[in-house]
Parts: sequence; C-alpha cells; structure tokens
Amino acid sequence: MSNKQFNILFLCTGNSARSIMAEALVTTMGHGQFKGYSAGSNPNGVVNPYAIEQVKKTGYPTDNLRSKSWDEFAAPDAPHMDFIITVCDNAAGEVCPIWPGHPSSAHWGFQDPAAVEGTDEDKRAAFERVFKQILARMNTFVSLPLNMLEKHAIHQEIKKIGATPVAE
Repeated sequence: MSNKQFNILFLCTGNSARSIMAEALVTTMGHGQFKGYSAGSNPNGVVNPYAIEQVKKTGYPTDNLRSKSWDEFAAPDAPHMDFIITVCDNAAGEVCPIWPGHPSSAHWGFQDPAAVEGTDEDKRAAFERVFKQILARMNTFVSLPLNMLEKHAIHQEIKKIGATPVAE
C-alpha cells in the first residue's frame, strides 16, 4: 500500500451539509490514506446542525467544522488537492477556480437535505438518507487501488462512482 496521503476536496454551494459530511467520511474511512476537505462557492457561514449529528457518528472531530469558501483552496499556500468532487448540482455547473496541480475531478450529485421542510424528524431523516448515500459512494472510493492506478484511470473510476444511482 502506498504511503502517500491523498487530499480530496468536496465542493457544494453552501458548504453546510453534503460536502461537510463527505469530508468527515473520507477522512475517517480512508484510515490515513485520505484527508478530506470541504468548501463552497457561496458558503452560508454555518454548518447545518443535522450534518453535525451525522458527522458525530463517524468519530470525526466537529469542533473545527466550518462553512468556508473554495477560494481558500485555490490560494498558493493551500494544501495540494489530488481530487475535487462536487456533491451538489449547482456547484457542478459553476466555474471553479483553477486548482494547482490539475487534480482529478468528478461530480457525485446528492439531493440537498437542508432543503427538506417539515418536522425535525423529517429533516433528520433526510440527512440520514443522504449521509448513507455518501457513505455508499465513499465505500467504493476508498476501496479503489489508488496506488496501482494511473491518473487517467483514477479519474474514470471516480466519475463512475458519481454516475452510479444512489438508493432512495
């Protein structure tokens, strides 16, 4: 197994839910091989409390979670990203910054659980459903033999993961 740690940035418009959950999942499930980050094109400045509930299940520290701009990761002193994954359709359609190093990118669309209206139970159920969908794709991703694949093959594999329908 490779000793390289891969950095992966998850993007969403508001950076309050899906990208936050993906950051936590890849970092905890990757067992040191992956370091997750998240950001938004138009961050709303607050991490959704239902997302924090889901993240707590992973054991990922929630104290430093914050809604932040993707501009932080395009700066010269930012960590070099190996992968950029958009997790919402809005962010996938936006013009992204130029990422140093030309990381592999893909779109893994998930419905926005923060858009669900209703009771707390309805909202919590929506977050749990999307969390499980992200978890399923992350299981596939962290199982890829990244140390044996060339960059083009990795790119094709992560695009396939995003094209796989998610369970409702």
